[in-house]
Amino acid sequence: MSIIVEFFVAPDDTSASLALQTGPGRAFESLLFGHFDPVVAVVEWECLLAGGSFEELVEAGEPRIVAAQDNGGGVVLAISPRLSTALADATHSRLSDVASSWTQLRAEDGEVIDTEIADAIVGDLAALVSSARCQNQSVYCRVA
Repeated sequence: MSIIVEFFVAPDDTSASLALQTGPGRAFESLLFGHFDPVVAVVEWECLLAGGSFEELVEAGEPRIVAAQDNGGGVVLAISPRLSTALADATHSRLSDVASSWTQLRAEDGEVIDTEIADAIVGDLAALVSSARCQNQSVYCRVA
C-alpha cells in the first residue's frame, strides 16, 4: 500500500478542505506518515480508546469526509470529537496499549505495522490533538 497520510490542524472544515489538492503545507501544524489505511485506523483507534464497535462507527458516518476528489483519489477526513477527546485525555501508557492493540488488529488482516511505529503514530497524533484543542481548532487527515 503506497499512501501518504497527513494529519493536520485547521480551524474549520472549509480551511481543511483546501488541503485536498496540495496538502496542509506550512499553513497548518501537521504530521506526515505513510503506508497504512487511515480511514480504517481512525475508526479502530476510536473503538480501542472510546469503545463501541467498528460497524456502529461506520454506520454513524465515521470518519466524516470533508473533501474528496471526484476520481476516487485524495480525501480529507475530520477526526471525530470523540476520538480527539479520547486521544487528548489518554495517558502515554494507554496510548501505547492502543498502538499495540492496533498492530494486532492490522496483523489479523494481514497488514504488518511495526509496534514502535504504531506507538509513534498514536502518540504523535495525541500530541497534535492536544495542540489543536489549545488553539480551539480541529484535527483532519489528508489521504493522497
